[in-house]
Amino acid sequence: MKKDASTELTVGLAQIAPVWLQRDATIAKIANCVSEAAAKGCRLVAFGEALVPGYPFWVERTDGARFESAIQKSLYAYYLSQGVDIDAGDLAPVCEAASKGRIAVYLGVLERAPDRGGHSLYCSMVYISDNGSVLSVHRKLMPTYEERLVWAIGDGHGLRTHKLGPFTLGGLNCWENWLPLARASLYAQGENLHVAIWPGSRRNTSDITRFIAREGRSFVMSVSGLMRAADIPLDLPHYELLSSTADAVMADGGSCLADPAGEWVLEPQTGEECLRVATIDHARVLEERQNLDVAGHYARPDVTRLKVDRRRQTTAEFSD
Repeated sequence: MKKDASTELTVGLAQIAPVWLQRDATIAKIANCVSEAAAKGCRLVAFGEALVPGYPFWVERTDGARFESAIQKSLYAYYLSQGVDIDAGDLAPVCEAASKGRIAVYLGVLERAPDRGGHSLYCSMVYISDNGSVLSVHRKLMPTYEERLVWAIGDGHGLRTHKLGPFTLGGLNCWENWLPLARASLYAQGENLHVAIWPGSRRNTSDITRFIAREGRSFVMSVSGLMRAADIPLDLPHYELLSSTADAVMADGGSCLADPAGEWVLEPQTGEECLRVATIDHARVLEERQNLDVAGHYARPDVTRLKVDRRRQTTAEFSD
């Protein structure tokens, strides 16, 4: 098929480490990376799961399930203090960089949500449009394993897609990419560029990225963070405990990009911070949908259908 620039989109996969557990410094680093991606011609850039202020690597290494532990209470309180309040404008530097560079952003944050009281953290995937507006906030449906000790359970409000150029974008956090019905909710909205964000592990991205691409006949970006013991800031509370229990490498990256046939555009890359750039062509989606379109000609809604509740869950409704 002859190439047509109007069907193409240049994307960036930002595999970076946070300034761990330091919200404002991490946001500044991300904003700089957004500007760098825009300068390289990207119209979309994505970052790893829970990048702001960072993944809770200490939980499994410090007896995180011990009830009434003074150490766990102290670490949680600090983590919460570094959470992201979107309504308060914590992401303003990223939004400004997106607007200035005319580039859209998918970003993983630990959201401190005022609509749920402000004292719990939600693993949220934020979509910022190329005019700098926050268009959706998807709170992870089910935190995985030890994550449940520090993250709250999300809802379906953010299961939404967004148009960007010729593509329809959607995304999920980490292991919820394994959830068939969550993926199906995005397919049903026309998704053809799926963004999967991860804290960072090639073992997670190397198989499922190609699988989702083959299933959805879509491009799939898997974007991971990076985290090493050397990335733990010296001034963190309990630094000695955190550094002594940390592995040399806790998140090795593995960011990659697959095409709608499940073939690599960018193979998983590990071990270093990098901004990986590729140009993808929507025409490939049309070609691969010829023999499988899971929400279209290959669907049987008369037999099986999915019901999705996208209301934001709240604990109280007030009538004044």
